[in-house]
Amino acid sequence: MEKVRITQVRSIIKTKENQKLTIKALGLGRPNYSVEHQLTPQIAGMINTVKHLVKVEKL
Repeated sequence: MEKVRITQVRSIIKTKENQKLTIKALGLGRPNYSVEHQLTPQIAGMINTVKHLVKVEKL
């Protein structure tokens, strides 16, 4: 599995509740925070849900 670095670039204020929960599930919460995850189908789906709020880099 390849690893990805997910960086939150936008605030979750005024976003839908499911997007807020997805950001929290990814381990993010504030802009400019980054986490690294294995790119599984579940993580890919979460990224797709909040793709307008995050930046994704392959490692």
